[in-house]
Amino acid sequence: MPCFGHLAFLTDDNLIARLVLPLTLVLASGAFARGVEPAPARIPAAPPTLASDGLDERRPLPVPEPTEKALRYYRTGNWIWAFDEVWDLVLMAALLFTGASAALRDRANRLARGLARPFSGKPDGPAVWFFTIGMYAVLYTALLYLIDLPLAYAQGFVRPHAYGLSNQTLGRWFGNSLKSLLVAMAVGFLFTGVPYLVLARCPKRWWLYTTLLVIPFLFFGMLVTPVLIDPMFNHYGPMKNPALEAKIRALAARAGIDGGRIYEVNKSVDTKAVNAYVKGFLGTKRIVLYDTLLAKLEDKEVIAVMAHEMGHYVLGHVSRSILLSSIVILASLFAVDRLGRRLIGRFSVRFRFDRLSDVASVPLLVGLMQLTALVLSPVALAYSRGQEHEADRFALELTQTNRSAALAFAKLQKENLSNPWPGPFYQLWRSTHPSIGERITFCNQYHPWLEGRPLVYGRWFRP
Repeated sequence: MPCFGHLAFLTDDNLIARLVLPLTLVLASGAFARGVEPAPARIPAAPPTLASDGLDERRPLPVPEPTEKALRYYRTGNWIWAFDEVWDLVLMAALLFTGASAALRDRANRLARGLARPFSGKPDGPAVWFFTIGMYAVLYTALLYLIDLPLAYAQGFVRPHAYGLSNQTLGRWFGNSLKSLLVAMAVGFLFTGVPYLVLARCPKRWWLYTTLLVIPFLFFGMLVTPVLIDPMFNHYGPMKNPALEAKIRALAARAGIDGGRIYEVNKSVDTKAVNAYVKGFLGTKRIVLYDTLLAKLEDKEVIAVMAHEMGHYVLGHVSRSILLSSIVILASLFAVDRLGRRLIGRFSVRFRFDRLSDVASVPLLVGLMQLTALVLSPVALAYSRGQEHEADRFALELTQTNRSAALAFAKLQKENLSNPWPGPFYQLWRSTHPSIGERITFCNQYHPWLEGRPLVYGRWFRP
């Protein structure tokens, strides 16, 4: 359920993150840290350009009832999610127990010998090892792409069109799919050797050293993705409404954000859904708005959305989440090490490898990472929802436009076919954000500036 998200990594299609082996699979751990909440501050004056119609902004908005189509989309989405989780595990097991992964390794080694000949005359030298790992990543990624292509087509093209959520052409969908495949192959070829080098050199502590290496890798991915990967799929440019952009920049200045980048992306060629998110790191950090959101929301509703994204900026959610998620990554890799060794000890003959440092162990590492992510998801997602709630609080305190924010959520529910009150299963294992019903209710009830109470985040606001 896209709802003003953050921590978007690589592309909107999760193919790359799913196929690029353990270094990117640790992203499944998600966000896992709560920031220290600042002391309450005095109540600053209401921003006159935003809260001038205070009586209207105080009027509560009832939570809209979901349509039958939205409920059907929600229910089928849960079943599809469960099927995908089981399917991925079955696929990893099949690659292991049939010896297909070992066969891929052998094929990759034969290709590597030819590729490495100009770099090394030794049949088992470092160049052969590197190219074997890299070619395995390419073959593995291509194989999974072909196996999953019918499912990806049904879930990523047929289903959104059936529910009226997409106007993407088949040619564009397939083109983006191939781009994702090529990026996944390139990243896999270049970086899969890193964890396997650590596994070979430090077999007893590889999970610790890999965790230490993963953190800068994630920051690097966040740094380059907005400028290298995202433009391959959509056009990112300045906002086309200069008056609205001026209001947003004024709001950013009041939030203490100087020089922030705001981009409008032409997602209307792919989807009818609305969304906005924070992406990037350091010089590439930016707030991105779908053109569909700008077309379907009023200016004050867009500003409420932007205030939420600014909350992620100011509260340091992106970098803090990655840094503190290292605890979860460390625990996950430790569990993978222990479980992986036991499985190899029992099934090495079937697997056709006898150590984790053999590149044929990729499906084993991937499957175990998925299992640990599944176990840890309720905790990680609860933290993510906590961050989103605090960004909502920040936005309300900054703009004091409660009804506009509630209307934005109501339109989000309508356009994205969201269920405002999802069940506990969805909340525990799928929801990165509070439900739409919870967010609208919070907008209706949270206005400390009208009750003489201090603001939680007022210390960050400039006059």
